Amino acid sequence: MELVLLERVENLGNMGDIVTVKNGYGRNYLLPQAKALRATKANLVRFEAEREFLEKRNAETAANAKSEGADIDGKTFIAIRQAGETGILYGSVSSRDVAELVGEPVKRSMVVLEQPIKALGLHDVRIKLHPEVSINIVINVARTEDEAVRQAAGEDVIATQQDEDKADAQEDAAERAQLAKDMFEGEHGDAAEEDLSEAPAEEASEE
Repeated sequence: MELVLLERVENLGNMGDIVTVKNGYGRNYLLPQAKALRATKANLVRFEAEREFLEKRNAETAANAKSEGADIDGKTFIAIRQAGETGILYGSVSSRDVAELVGEPVKRSMVVLEQPIKALGLHDVRIKLHPEVSINIVINVARTEDEAVRQAAGEDVIATQQDEDKADAQEDAAERAQLAKDMFEGEHGDAAEEDLSEAPAEEASEE
């Protein structure tokens, strides 16, 4: 399918470009979203007649998007989620979740995520506010607000937890070893005392 683009489409072309796309992509996305027209002679004439208006409108919407995005560009948003000891989430953080965390003017369709976020940590996410305007935010996924603060400060909370668990295990092992040692020494100490107390009596009987 040949189309003429009415705006810039990432990885495809700029306004006014005539491109060839798969029928499904054209019919299900580009045409319904008014991002393109079929590249017929009539539509090409129409596009050239409206080109100045389209370029002016595109510049205005890009400027508005840039202005709106300035307030959130580079900001960090916290997502509290349940996760296992290895940091893998029991659920995920989707494009919809990101849009809800950020709020206006971000919509789900603007969030660029190759796949949902499935682990604790700081995740860079790109937001495409306009075909020509993108910003970047950080999603801080943590189990608690305290963890989120620690992660923001640069701490690897999973590594910290593993170190603490290892230290606790070593401490427990040391306590069990000491307890076993005390019990062993106690039993043998009592036996030694009994032997010593019986020794004079035996010697006396021999005499």
